[in-house]
Amino acid sequence: MISLKRNSRGELVPATGRRSTEKSSYKPNQANDFKISRSKFSDFLTCPRCFYMDRVLGLDGPGTPGWALNSATDELLKREFDVCREQQIPHRLFKKNGLEHVVPFKHDEMDAWRDALRGGIIQKFEDTNIILTGGVDDIWLDTKTKELIVVDYKSQASLHEVEPISYLNNVYHEGYKLQMDFYNYLLNCRGFKTSSISYFLVVNADRTADGFYEQMKFSETLIPYKNDVSWIPDKVREMIKTMNSNTVPNSHESCENCAYAKVRTEYD
Repeated sequence: MISLKRNSRGELVPATGRRSTEKSSYKPNQANDFKISRSKFSDFLTCPRCFYMDRVLGLDGPGTPGWALNSATDELLKREFDVCREQQIPHRLFKKNGLEHVVPFKHDEMDAWRDALRGGIIQKFEDTNIILTGGVDDIWLDTKTKELIVVDYKSQASLHEVEPISYLNNVYHEGYKLQMDFYNYLLNCRGFKTSSISYFLVVNADRTADGFYEQMKFSETLIPYKNDVSWIPDKVREMIKTMNSNTVPNSHESCENCAYAKVRTEYD
């Protein structure tokens, strides 16, 4: 079976079903530090069984293709905000949204915090050997309260106008809110005071244009989200307890992967 992952030469690699390095798998009650990313924490919340099979048993999925266009919009947005960051002036979007007192946050670790693959915001959880990590898209500073504002860029191409309430209530966007809570939690653990309001910067491609003509136009919408970090510690402790168990959790009734595996087992 061929995986959707590629090697350094851009070649598709075989899907072995197992992780290639021991350090990518956790051994119950191990003493060495072990990193858990925001996305893996999200996996645990979705299905403890699939999370356990991935992180503890080392079963590796086939992977998913990258989203080049989303990565491009993220990169361009970062470059634009970095100009304002260097000059410590409000971005044009701030003035449109009554945020003239806000500037992009300037910090020596900003580039590392935004590098989810090689860095991110890193924080050891309490007195455990679990290190939580997460790569944030951007952080702004409220110059009045001195609080940090966590920002996440989102790209889409919807025919519907971006509207805050419906956007946040979308069942497919629950994970987005988890991201915000998680990033705020990591920053709080690092000693930073964060605002109770975070923002999604949603850029929506215009699909009603007459043609492409070598360009694509996007609308920009700032969506405020009231973050909540209070629930995270208990869930992280629950995750660690699961990781230190020698028993695979039961199938999760709402997990599509578990349901598929069950059907395949019964069929076979």
